[in-house]
Amino acid sequence: MSTSNIATNTTTRIKQIVQGMAASDGAGVKLKRVLGQPSLKRLDPFLMLDEFGSEDAQDYIAGFPKHPHRGFQTVTYMLNGKMGHKDSTGNEGVIEDGGLQWMNAGKGIIHEEIPMQIEGKMRGFQLWVNLPAAEKMSAPGYQDIPTANIPELSSEKGSLIRVLAGNYEGQEGAVTTQAVKPQFFDFHLVANESLTVATQNTHNGFLYVYEGELEVAGKKLKKGELGVLDFTNELVLDTKVETRVILVSGEPINEPIVQYGPFVMNSQEEINQALRDFQQGVLA
Repeated sequence: MSTSNIATNTTTRIKQIVQGMAASDGAGVKLKRVLGQPSLKRLDPFLMLDEFGSEDAQDYIAGFPKHPHRGFQTVTYMLNGKMGHKDSTGNEGVIEDGGLQWMNAGKGIIHEEIPMQIEGKMRGFQLWVNLPAAEKMSAPGYQDIPTANIPELSSEKGSLIRVLAGNYEGQEGAVTTQAVKPQFFDFHLVANESLTVATQNTHNGFLYVYEGELEVAGKKLKKGELGVLDFTNELVLDTKVETRVILVSGEPINEPIVQYGPFVMNSQEEINQALRDFQQGVLA
């Protein structure tokens, strides 16, 4: 990782803990909304984090039928299951266990995400990442990354670090998005681990524990909790039990945000234009 922005003061701490809340989206898919709820509306440049997960097909089988996006990027990270996607520009593919899709909606896209299974566990995350004004009308596009193409590192104690985006100890992540360059790491931590992670003090970011629990600077973070981080020096992840946690961080954009559902722009007029374009069939 570049050391130009690495802080040198005290250990990174958790400044807010947020509990995910039950929600549904698409055609009734049950999920947990973690970021993008009253307790934590946004964390620039991140707009939303949902965790979806169930072994009951009725909770996910209807999927996410055709819907539009403009002005941001969507990230789908599948822990378990198989999700197909296709869109108005002719792209289609499948995200499977451990795979990642990073979609740039840019100036506009209409897509659908439909489960490619009728039974078994489906679990994963969807993250929304804002785009700066200069990139909001960029060309739409995808990076579909199978699990085999996601770099993995191991700690001395045997913990696994999956580098989805950003740079972890010199290892570049699988994602090469240019507009926003976030960090997105998935840690599979063994019991009694104390893992030190270099941080960037200009970033906003969070941890989200999806299995087990950990401590950061003496503050406990349990399964289903998101910890908003106050980045200073390195981040130390301490565990007593096996734990899985994602770390997401990025440089804040610091621009006005006007959001209307799946459209995220900088002004109301731009939202009005997005709605007109969608109604007239010229969104993409």
